[in-house]
Amino acid sequence: MSRYKAYSECRDSGLQWLGDIPDHWKVIQSRRLFAQRKERARPVDEQLTASQKYGVIYQKLFMELEGQSVVQVQTGSDILKHVEQNDFVISMRSFQGGLEWCQYPGSVSSAYVGIIPVKHVVPEFFRYLFKAESYIQALQSTSNLVRDGQALRFENFSQVHLPQIPESEQKAIAAFLDHETAKIDALIEKQQRLIELLKEKRQAVISHAVTKGLNPNAPMKDSGVEWLGEVPAHWEIRKFNHCTSIKSGQVDPTEFPYSGFTLIAPNHIESGTGKIISLKTAQEQGADSGKYLCSEGEVIYSKIRPALAKVCISPSNQTICSADMYPICANGGLLNEFLYWSLLSTWFTSFVILESDRVAMPKINREKLAEISLPIPPTHEQTEISEYLKKQTSTVDVLLDKARSGIELLQERRTALISAAVTGKIDVRDWQPAAA
Repeated sequence: MSRYKAYSECRDSGLQWLGDIPDHWKVIQSRRLFAQRKERARPVDEQLTASQKYGVIYQKLFMELEGQSVVQVQTGSDILKHVEQNDFVISMRSFQGGLEWCQYPGSVSSAYVGIIPVKHVVPEFFRYLFKAESYIQALQSTSNLVRDGQALRFENFSQVHLPQIPESEQKAIAAFLDHETAKIDALIEKQQRLIELLKEKRQAVISHAVTKGLNPNAPMKDSGVEWLGEVPAHWEIRKFNHCTSIKSGQVDPTEFPYSGFTLIAPNHIESGTGKIISLKTAQEQGADSGKYLCSEGEVIYSKIRPALAKVCISPSNQTICSADMYPICANGGLLNEFLYWSLLSTWFTSFVILESDRVAMPKINREKLAEISLPIPPTHEQTEISEYLKKQTSTVDVLLDKARSGIELLQERRTALISAAVTGKIDVRDWQPAAA
């Protein structure tokens, strides 16, 4: 934060979470700035949702923004609580992400606690202060129950003293943070768009290579499969069950030596990339239900939620996978590595999505998987394509890692900037936005 000037005179606030503060700031009991709202919902109140991402907004708006439904109280609305615009809400997750700013009047769940600004409060300033990491840590320290999922109450909030700051200064800090965090958010959004484009490029490279090959001048033929279209004329089209075998028969992961085997489950694999993101033994994971034994180099494919394309290569002969996955061995001229890339392709994922059951947890069964047609090049060409895809995806993955690191740095800067401004570590009273 060296680009911003510090206050000329500071003193110890006496609070660990605040540290040194400007000499003209005061420390005050939070009850003197905020009171608890104890009003039942009014008949005309529209239901609100408290979220760390958007604050407290109308449920309908939340569902539109997130594309998902939330539980609405249809009867017994007398258990709901009324809140006003510029109130703050202590939600069930406040010990993780701070208090939420209420942007609209309406009603919230009885599990939430509404607090009302009483005096010396600029809500736009406190929306940032209540999200500062040091404040959240102070809030966490008021209860030993948060680890057990217990909600924080007004009594917890009351235990954390707050800074009393001139309202004009609160407004200046809020305006500064609005401007600066908006710039950071715009940069984060650009990096997120870049990540999406890189992911799309990665998928396109894989899909093209495993269905069209690497020779743009190769004669083509109709595959006879709508999803595939044309493929190189010298490639074969074979049913999945004619060139692969799916293992059956489970082992007990609690028995020696399987307890020491690496256990791979769907949540250990990154969606759409084939990367294993966690390697732990069955014993370390407390596995107790049946698992499949996998040989090194075999393909492990998740049967549940096939849209996520959870697939990887078994790293060793001492590997077992969860019953939610298929251990698959390629045969009859199909190589495991080429099968792996095929299962990661967009065309394959799109097909199995349609073939999976239309339920809350979609699943592709063995029978439907068996009927899928695969394009299969000669083995030497499969090897060439696999080597090509390793290099191409590795290049894209480097760019993805850089973009993700960039987002992390921006988020860290955003967090540090908010903390510095709301705890008096930088003086922005005279700040003005740069001329456009």
